[in-house]
Amino acid sequence: MTKTNDVFSFSSIDPSKFTDSFREFAEKGVSQSKDAFAKMKTAADEAAKTVEATVQTAQAGSIDLGLKAIDALRTNAENSLSHMEALLGVKSVSEFFELQTAFLRKQAEVAVEQTKAMQAATRSLAETVSKPAKDAAEKAISGFKAN
Repeated sequence: MTKTNDVFSFSSIDPSKFTDSFREFAEKGVSQSKDAFAKMKTAADEAAKTVEATVQTAQAGSIDLGLKAIDALRTNAENSLSHMEALLGVKSVSEFFELQTAFLRKQAEVAVEQTKAMQAATRSLAETVSKPAKDAAEKAISGFKAN
């Protein structure tokens, strides 16, 4: 009968070991939570700095684009006024058509160059603005993947 009592006896379970194991598990969970929170706080701080820098870069870039647009408008206005002055001195219909054709050709070339310059500036601005955000996102993701 003693063997049956030994099998069903709870005296072999030590409650202090169970408590110690549970405490270790809880402390480890708290430690991991604190680490995760610290990483998330750091990532949020870096993201805020990145957004601020990106906004400043976008503002500077949009000012540059605005100045390029104003320059293009100024060039077009000057060309149009010069053309009008030249038309005032026309002495024949053939001279009028010659001046008009030359003006239109020149304006088309200028428009193509202005468009290329604006596209290049816009592309450069887009790359400049998106790079810090992309780098920050990659850094944050790699920081979470490492753990």
